[in-house]
Amino acid sequence: MFGNILAINKNYAIVSLLVDAVNLGDILNLHVVFIDNDKKILGEVEDIEGNSVKVNFLGELTKTSFLGGLIKKPSLNSSVRVINEEELKILVSSSKNALTLGVSPLYKNYPVSVDVNDLFSNHAAIFGNSGSGKTYGICRILQNLMSLKAVPFKANLFIFDSYGEYISALSGINDINPNLHYKLITTNKKINAEYLSIPVSLLTLDDLLNLLDATSYGQIPIIEETIELAKIFASEDKEVQEYKNHLLAKAITSIMYTNQTSAKIRDQIFDILSTTHTPQLSLDTVVPGIGYTRVFRKCFDIDSEGRFGERTLISEYIEKFVKEEKVWNINTSGVTYGLKDLEVALNFTLFSERYLLNEKMYNEAISLKVKLHNLINSSNSVFFTDKKYNSVKDYIAALVTTKDNKKAQIININLEDVDDRFARTVTKIFSRMFLLFGKTNEPRASIPIHIMLEEAHRYVREDTDQELIGYNIFERIAKEGRKHGVILDLITQRPTDLNGNVISQLDNFIIFKITHPLDLEYIEKMIPNMSEEIINKQKSLQPGTCVAFGRILKIPMIIKMEKANPAPSSSNADIYNNWMLNR
Repeated sequence: MFGNILAINKNYAIVSLLVDAVNLGDILNLHVVFIDNDKKILGEVEDIEGNSVKVNFLGELTKTSFLGGLIKKPSLNSSVRVINEEELKILVSSSKNALTLGVSPLYKNYPVSVDVNDLFSNHAAIFGNSGSGKTYGICRILQNLMSLKAVPFKANLFIFDSYGEYISALSGINDINPNLHYKLITTNKKINAEYLSIPVSLLTLDDLLNLLDATSYGQIPIIEETIELAKIFASEDKEVQEYKNHLLAKAITSIMYTNQTSAKIRDQIFDILSTTHTPQLSLDTVVPGIGYTRVFRKCFDIDSEGRFGERTLISEYIEKFVKEEKVWNINTSGVTYGLKDLEVALNFTLFSERYLLNEKMYNEAISLKVKLHNLINSSNSVFFTDKKYNSVKDYIAALVTTKDNKKAQIININLEDVDDRFARTVTKIFSRMFLLFGKTNEPRASIPIHIMLEEAHRYVREDTDQELIGYNIFERIAKEGRKHGVILDLITQRPTDLNGNVISQLDNFIIFKITHPLDLEYIEKMIPNMSEEIINKQKSLQPGTCVAFGRILKIPMIIKMEKANPAPSSSNADIYNNWMLNR
């Protein structure tokens, strides 16, 4: 088939053809071997022109391995031939821990397998247009994984499923092996499954900054103080009630001694006590005087001179609750609380002197109060619980346990019934928990967790997290997660919308057909070792066929994947049968 080498350039050779090109069939992307004495150099046919071909150099083949890149090019008198089966086996077969990825359409459907570690211990991206087969491909990979003789019993694959597409394809893994189990957690109340339930007491400062859509540094100490007060108020320590009275009394006292009109002072105090009160300090508390009593609110009646008629009585009563010299030592270990408890704590936080007397800080605090109140009264509030979990580790253990008390390997978190902002916040909350678990787990990386983000462009974006809280959780996982066993898998049809810093840390790529020029340009620019040849390859791919490269394969390969069985719910609508009526 191949004749002499006509020319050698820096990265390719021009080789003559012994047979007219029109009679050769499709040899584009075919791999060839240059034999130069005892050295074998691998190349790939990139272009055919007349009776010659352009062959790009890929690396050097030994008897048992492939070395990417070249130090020395083949000589002009080297012979050239098509790669043989033994050499192909070196490129596309894994000798151990093998998982079938698909077949090579260029080599008579020769099976392509990868090492489980190479695929699952590194961050990965799966790109492709809608309808290109990427969801089918992911499901096929997971079905193949679950079908291995060595059972992946300890796997923890968390799929964040935007539209419920994975349910039909993966819910039956127990039929593959009775030791394997699938768990569905959903926000869709129409689905018979476990509903999403996030324990509020495990939310961190960063989680609440995201959840309440904080916008300024001034809101950080407000939320910090709110968390601490929520813990204190949730405690059963006998000093808690006394501490609440102390905080309320201080707030009321600070207002009473401001240079405001009596009416404004009264209104502010009433506003505080209408939302936050105790039995001893409320608008209906009975205040004892000498020989008489007054209801708390009546003590703020204003006389003809514009003053409180019972100012002395109420001042003396309130001052009894201020304990400035007391050292508070309230035990908050093991406490749990919900969103409404958090709202009470935030209200107490607002009544501290530094917020009441600073208009800018007060406005920032009120903004958080409104957002938290709106969340409590929204449909999303049902996804938060005050249920007690001693730690993130306990909560994750509950997540991977089915209602029958079985270990689940695939946990599908279905977020199809919530808006993008809330879904993004939920994925960040879980991702922070997973990274914390990975960092504190011993031995390190002994319990790997995979975060598989369908529609990843909804979550892994350039946002304000870096500016406000100092980091983006997905960037942090991309940089640090691998060594702790926390792995990202990003699945999307819009790579241009992804965070560039995250993409730069990915090691494996499975790219189905992409046609949008901006996406193609972005992929070529952002993905390490991406070449024009790979870009050109994927443009003409059929549905279900991909270009795969990275640590999983020694060279980029076109791979045809077997259809997932059962299939995911990602097919186009059947317009004809849904439209037409038989005459």
